[in-house]
Amino acid sequence: MRRLAVLVGIVAVGGAACGKGAGGSKTEPAVNVPAPVVVAPDAATPDASLALSEGDRQGGRVEAPTPPAPPPPPAKPGADFIDDARLLYQLVACQDRGKLADEKKAKVVDRHCAWVSEQLGAYRAKYIVEARAFFDEIEPDDLPRTVVYPFGGGDLISSLAAFPEADETTTISLELAGDPRRIGALTARELDASLSRLRGELGGTLSVGSNTSENLSSSQRNDLPAQVSSFLLGLAAAGFEPVSMRYVRLEDDGAIHYLTADEIAAADGRATRARKGDWNDPNFSESFANVEIEYRKAGDPSDRVRVHRHFGWNLRDRELGERSQLLRHLEQKGKVTVLVKGASYLLWRNDFSRIRSYLLANLAWMLSDSTGIPPRFAREAGMVQETYGRFAGPFLEGVETSGKRHADDFRALWAKNKKRRLAFRFGYVDSAKQAHLVVTRPKP
Repeated sequence: MRRLAVLVGIVAVGGAACGKGAGGSKTEPAVNVPAPVVVAPDAATPDASLALSEGDRQGGRVEAPTPPAPPPPPAKPGADFIDDARLLYQLVACQDRGKLADEKKAKVVDRHCAWVSEQLGAYRAKYIVEARAFFDEIEPDDLPRTVVYPFGGGDLISSLAAFPEADETTTISLELAGDPRRIGALTARELDASLSRLRGELGGTLSVGSNTSENLSSSQRNDLPAQVSSFLLGLAAAGFEPVSMRYVRLEDDGAIHYLTADEIAAADGRATRARKGDWNDPNFSESFANVEIEYRKAGDPSDRVRVHRHFGWNLRDRELGERSQLLRHLEQKGKVTVLVKGASYLLWRNDFSRIRSYLLANLAWMLSDSTGIPPRFAREAGMVQETYGRFAGPFLEGVETSGKRHADDFRALWAKNKKRRLAFRFGYVDSAKQAHLVVTRPKP
């Protein structure tokens, strides 16, 4: 036999317990509560939800207590450069722009933003809109939301075009992230010069999603942080905004250490060496090599926060063996989605076997141009490869000779596979300037 609980007691206790939780939410007061029927409780007494249902039957309406809001996640350690990131987002990525008090600077930024508007408009039309149907068609529903993009330079924009729902994206390249602190102190003339250089250094990334080594090396000497600026332009193109920016280093076990303001100040003024001998040394300290940017949909505070990390790292076997923290960090991610494009055919070479082995052991699905994993290595690892577009030979001069076996294997792969059309360039074209893509995945 079901018995009624004492409604007044339940509502009173519930209000006392839930009236204000960790998030500060309050229980709405009950209204029109009828006089309760009091019955001694026994083992069959229903829980509070059943008692409230009985209250409704007697003509009154009692609303269930509002559960307390979950506590916010704990703040991450380390110095947050979000103010600098937002200023770069406004003046370099040309988003959320306000009126500048300095008229000379305003004219400089207006000229720059006219170029940005044209470039981002064209990129959005081609990749964020037009290419979206293609990516939606070929990407599996269970695609991991953790993306690893080696040899990626400042090219977050391509990763967001292909994988906009990623929760975590890691880009890796020789280029270091850059010091964001100088933008506020630049004169109008200095800002004009830096923005002009930046347009030249990043133009290829915004137009075709790849860039020259000469431009990328030069960008390390700009007063503006070229890689961070490129990341913010990528966020703008895909409709996102930054919510935090911290600089990091990797511990020996691969764990992330967030740099504090004191640690960054202690390193200021110390010279930093380029990650490759023939590249320009950066004009900022080692503190600004690796960055973490958290972001969400622009103008939507309720959107989930996603994270992008960039590591300035040389992925050649010798350097990766000497600084193996990155591999340990990547291995902790489990199965990942991989993007490789415009990678100078380094994965064809014997001296990049460590990163190639990591990718083959951990990829759940990989999108690449022909600079990705050659068919020989994919077959040996139990992978299958699907091709799109056309491939006649490698884009870069000299690779046809040095990597002839891999070039022949790719040509044979395209010849035997089903012909699939590709309507846009995504990475390198081939030797005949034809667009092409490869999907590499474990054999079913």
